[in-house]
Amino acid sequence: MKWWTSYALQEDEVKEDRPKEQPLAFDKEAQFAKTNRSRKDPARDPTFGRSDPMALACGTCEWREKHRAAQSACKESRFFEAVQLINCALEALEQQIPEAKHRPALLLTEPQTFAEELQGSLGEHAPHVAELWATRADILMNLGGLKRASGELAAAALLAPEVPRIQELQAECRKLERYQEEGIAEEAATAAQGKVPAHILTGFLGSGKTTLLNHILQETSGRRFAVIENEFGEIGIDDKLIARREDLGAEQIIEMNNGCICCTVRGDLIQGLRSILKKTSLEGTKLDGVIIETTGLADPAPVAQTFFADDLIQAKMTLDGIITVVDAKHCLQHLREEKPEGVENEAVEQLAFADRIIVNKTDLVSESEIEELTKEVRSINRLAPMIYTQKSKVKVEEIIGIRGFSLDRVLDSDAEFLRDDQDHQHDQTVSSVGIECPGECDREKLNAWIAKLLTERGTDIFRTKGVLAVKGCDERFVFQGIHMIFGGQPQDPWPENEERKNRLVFIGRNLDRAELERGFKATLV
Repeated sequence: MKWWTSYALQEDEVKEDRPKEQPLAFDKEAQFAKTNRSRKDPARDPTFGRSDPMALACGTCEWREKHRAAQSACKESRFFEAVQLINCALEALEQQIPEAKHRPALLLTEPQTFAEELQGSLGEHAPHVAELWATRADILMNLGGLKRASGELAAAALLAPEVPRIQELQAECRKLERYQEEGIAEEAATAAQGKVPAHILTGFLGSGKTTLLNHILQETSGRRFAVIENEFGEIGIDDKLIARREDLGAEQIIEMNNGCICCTVRGDLIQGLRSILKKTSLEGTKLDGVIIETTGLADPAPVAQTFFADDLIQAKMTLDGIITVVDAKHCLQHLREEKPEGVENEAVEQLAFADRIIVNKTDLVSESEIEELTKEVRSINRLAPMIYTQKSKVKVEEIIGIRGFSLDRVLDSDAEFLRDDQDHQHDQTVSSVGIECPGECDREKLNAWIAKLLTERGTDIFRTKGVLAVKGCDERFVFQGIHMIFGGQPQDPWPENEERKNRLVFIGRNLDRAELERGFKATLV
């Protein structure tokens, strides 16, 4: 006898008190423009470019001082700090060039365009601009951004073609580019420095990231991975929804709850990565890799930036790739969602930064829907290979050890990726409600409550997950849901001496905490 009901409600079954919204025509250029407005604008924000740890003040400090500090940081392999300093030097110099005021920030973001447009009117400032670009190119070459460095050197050469340092850096950059094309540079550097490869798993809520993580660990038995797991919810649930990681080969597990890894707990991510490096160093062991599973609401850009922002991590780890998992059933709905002013669409950002795109749950959609989704995804990211799958089952060699992350590719789409003062804003209407209470549920009341909740609020509830104690069942009941699709199954038995405690998390828009708590507690025996 089936004692639990799995729901997969159709859109037209959902009852809504408010009028139906009209379909939105999604304008990607407008969305990206809106996203970029959430980052501080130098033309409007006098604090732009400042970094508290370094006490930078771009508008008042002499550009030469910042330039010397950037060169010193580069020599000492503090490359991320050097980028912030040279950016400040460029912005300070820009304030002294009258012609530059008509095109704010162009000197920093589009050097070749700046050089071509203002070459004849820069006067005495031309060699100074070229000098700063050359230093920035030197820093980027050390970080692996060879294409961007080459562009900045070309712009510098346009303004000061006879400067020996620019010519020397151009020759070095061409040599490194040739090595990179032959696959020599990265392999040699990684082998020589013994860097630990890191893999970022991203994707919107409920796309299948945790399932993919379990699959990777199962298929790489015998290899040693450390896992960093981030949850948006107030209560950690994923450790109960997954298989036993230690049994699968996870060497070390670090959980980060109640905060998005790309903003509020980014410092914890750095500490977590440093902890992994310290542990392996003390034990004299070697890791095969680190896997970071982000929350479904994370912007992957600040997470990727972490591998350049901390000197120790930059020296000891390398970002192998960003793997984005897509829920074929609900992806278009989230890509086309209209966000408030200044708020990023995380689903778009996750695809834009992907080195591999896994289109998951293809069994839930038709071929025509997959074609429509593919077209939409390709309009955002035309380069990343796409893998179509069910239950996140992919060949591990297609996503691990791919050396897919390219700083140059990221800088092409986001020239300010390496800035340390970007402002990531979440949609404030989206929140998490966690419920934790002892007791046992009545299965009939539970079924009725879940069915009513999803019917009435399913479009606004992005994600549900939890572990329940059901009367008459000796096993934990683990459930998960995405919008109106909901299901679960018994998992491990409850330990004899452990209190039976229910743990649930809801993530969605305009959630009513009191209503959800009352509704669930009414199902308790």
